[in-house]
Amino acid sequence: MTTIPDEALLACSQSANGQVVLITGGAKGIGRETALLFGKHGARVVIGDIDAKGCQDVVDLITGAGGEAIFQPCNVTKWDDLVSLFEKAVERFGSVDSVIPVAGVANEEAFEQLKEQSGRPVKPNLTTVEINLTAAIHTSYLAMHYLKKTKANNRLKSIVLMASMSSWQAIPGVPLYSASKHGLLGFMRALAPMAQTEGIHIASVHPFFVDTGLVPTVMKAVLAGVPLTPVTRVASTVFYAATNPDWAIHGSTLVLLDDGPVLRLEKENLREGVYGIMNKRAARVQGRL
Repeated sequence: MTTIPDEALLACSQSANGQVVLITGGAKGIGRETALLFGKHGARVVIGDIDAKGCQDVVDLITGAGGEAIFQPCNVTKWDDLVSLFEKAVERFGSVDSVIPVAGVANEEAFEQLKEQSGRPVKPNLTTVEINLTAAIHTSYLAMHYLKKTKANNRLKSIVLMASMSSWQAIPGVPLYSASKHGLLGFMRALAPMAQTEGIHIASVHPFFVDTGLVPTVMKAVLAGVPLTPVTRVASTVFYAATNPDWAIHGSTLVLLDDGPVLRLEKENLREGVYGIMNKRAARVQGRL
């Protein structure tokens, strides 16, 4: 495990200059802060979000400061919207270099309260999983295609997934949120070897509760006195993962514990403890595949 001081998070800012960065959920919160940070360092920013006004505000801030940015209304649960977002990036800037699926939700219906219609159970609402996990997988699927398609420009190619501390520790009362974030960690780990063969860097960012609108007011009340993770540090951590060419970061998880420094948990660490026991078991099968 490696401690990453704040000043190191922006150490490779020169890599952002001219980089085409596609961000979903860029109208507010972590996505907004990330878009502004990339714009500040010369990246050409492409934002996708259902909040068109919020997107326009971010674009205006970036372009008003002399940067380049565009947005496309995008519902990440709709495949065609995602394809159109990538196509617009290529049409306008000629390539896609870094993809950051930030779009996410935290609220969900009470899982234990089954609803009925005409005396029959109603299918549960899985919107949380569709946005947090399925949409991130779809975005990454498209990222692999477009990053490979435009890698001739010799820019650093990267995918940064927005996970959570809930990837490690389940949060009572929000099983779908916890499932989606656990899923993102497994997805990143499985995709890493494939991405590396294509020269694409991938990592996941795992913040504690972040001081954004995604944290319900009632939860903030519960967390009174506990430091929330600053949204600026989360954005800087995403920036670090997307701009640093060090392959030691590839496949790693970047953990933000409340207001403390960023911790980089290298993929080798996931071979220890319980993970080590499970990996040894899995190796017996993998050797036959």
